[in-house]
Amino acid sequence: MNPTDLALQLWPAAASATAVETDWLILAFTVLTLLLTVPVFVAITWFAIRYRQGEEADRSHGNTRSVLIEISWMLIPFLLTLIFFVWGARLFFVSKQAPGDAMVVEAIGRQWMWKFQHPTGQSEINDLHLPIGQPIKIRMISQDVIHNLYLPALRMQMATLPDRYTELWFKADRTGSYRLYCSEYCGTDHSKMDGNLTLMTQADYAAWLQNAGANQGGQAGAGRVVYESYGCGNCHDPGAKVRAPALAGLYGREVKLADGRTVTADETYLRDKILNPNRQKLAADYRQVMPAFRNVIPNDDLDRLLAYLKSSGATAQQEATPGGPVQ
Repeated sequence: MNPTDLALQLWPAAASATAVETDWLILAFTVLTLLLTVPVFVAITWFAIRYRQGEEADRSHGNTRSVLIEISWMLIPFLLTLIFFVWGARLFFVSKQAPGDAMVVEAIGRQWMWKFQHPTGQSEINDLHLPIGQPIKIRMISQDVIHNLYLPALRMQMATLPDRYTELWFKADRTGSYRLYCSEYCGTDHSKMDGNLTLMTQADYAAWLQNAGANQGGQAGAGRVVYESYGCGNCHDPGAKVRAPALAGLYGREVKLADGRTVTADETYLRDKILNPNRQKLAADYRQVMPAFRNVIPNDDLDRLLAYLKSSGATAQQEATPGGPVQ
């Protein structure tokens, strides 16, 4: 298993100079904390044992007092912690000031998926391809509840809020595949709201934009994510409690309707059934229980969902479903 496939890494690889500096800040501050606290607890332990009740010891107070020592043990820790305050504050302010030439990527969080759109129009779901050596600004918003885009390899996270845009920026300098998560508990399937961050050279990124077809080639795969995010499988997958038609191999089949007509399950039929399931196209032997998704599902998500239903992926996922009439 590739280390980047692990669901949780205690200390993931750093993919930017800021991430490396953040690591040094954390490590250095941890060392400072140990230097300041360990001697105190060791002394407390030693005195507790040495002067415990019943132990013979000299308990008189001495007259020796050093003002220099008393000032030093207050001033030195104060100055050391002040250094870390300045260091951390500088990192914070730098992280809030994106360069003017930063490439803006739009992000939308929704239960339970991440959608990203590149400046050239390509979009992805739960995957994010970006170039290294280029400042990137991610401008994000939520469609429902509070989420939090977390990029461990970059040591960055930012909340996504309904009705309000938030931003984070970074400049990655190391290629590779890393994980991204939602770090804010946002509902039942919060743990499924993750994905992959792929950092590429600028040439590879340009080729990916042009040839990989982020919006077209991965349409069916992205459609599976949409299928899951809208809970379609709760009714249409094998073993679902709600009796609904299987969608495996539905595209292109003949469908017998409740009024005796027979239609072909083409793209128009599928689109209409998703947006307006209450129209006069109820399948024979089924009750109408499906809610309408008009004004609920965005057009691009609907396109992805249809691409998935038309693909072999839907058949593979659901081929175990008993056959029967379709709704």
